Amino acid sequence: MHGVKRRAEIVVGARGSMLSVLQTESVIAQLRALAPEQEFVLKKITTLGDRKAEWSRADTGIFVKELEEALARDEIDIAVHSVKDMPSRLPEGLQLAAIPRREDPRDMLITANGTDLAGLPADARLGTSSLRRRAQLLRLRPTLRIEGLRGNLDSRIRKLREGRYDAIVVAAAGVRRLDVRDIHYQLLSHETVLPAPGQGALGLEIRSDDTLRQTLVAGIDDRVTHVCVACEREFLHRTQAGCRMPVAALAAVDKDTITLDAMIISLDGQKAVRVQQQSRLDQSSALAGAQQLGAAVAQQLLARGGARILEEIRHAQE
Repeated sequence: MHGVKRRAEIVVGARGSMLSVLQTESVIAQLRALAPEQEFVLKKITTLGDRKAEWSRADTGIFVKELEEALARDEIDIAVHSVKDMPSRLPEGLQLAAIPRREDPRDMLITANGTDLAGLPADARLGTSSLRRRAQLLRLRPTLRIEGLRGNLDSRIRKLREGRYDAIVVAAAGVRRLDVRDIHYQLLSHETVLPAPGQGALGLEIRSDDTLRQTLVAGIDDRVTHVCVACEREFLHRTQAGCRMPVAALAAVDKDTITLDAMIISLDGQKAVRVQQQSRLDQSSALAGAQQLGAAVAQQLLARGGARILEEIRHAQE
């Protein structure tokens, strides 16, 4: 790990997708408001996930690895990620320094004809490559034809409009950030489809020894979002499921109480364990308390059958 370079501008790294660039430009605008005298430069970096047509369960961090390597080489000063793409533990020498206020964490069903989930035909073609979404949708509608759907958000919507699918499911946050219009959609409540850990949140990753950038990005950190995401990410880490397995979690804070709703589900949706648990937060150690709740809920779900479900999935995918 090199020392921090003394350069005039702050280089902010992001994937080159339209959504990633838009998200990062929004982050830069917030940082520029805090430090108007500072020059910020956006650097687009192509990741393995952008280059690879097919991914496997073992492919973790495929949208963040190249950004982290650029951080470690001092080529960029800040990396902006979608938190749900980040592994639950970061490489040594890097830290998740700030998480701005979260966008809507829910999933969104987009249909060709304006129907909702209940109104889709029994054998409707529904596009998603998320095992989490697939499992929960099959639990609700077991006859749906779930088909793979990859690509950036704009290309996914284009494939729906071209008639390749009757419906697709995507993160609502991306649709809102891109300000996509002229679509028929239904927001899926977390009771219906529980989101991925960290969904809807952006993470600002920096070098751990970069105290200057740490102070800067702290100005756009949203404490409640950070606490909730820390809880969800600790749950993900303790399950050892990785970000491509059918696990789901969403935390919420109300005054001094944090609630975590979490789930482990089989690929066909037939087996599922779900727990909702609350904990009081001490404001002086809120992050640690949130992580303790995430660990406790993971332990409960694994003990109640979640470990068996995950092992069956791993065995089936070998």
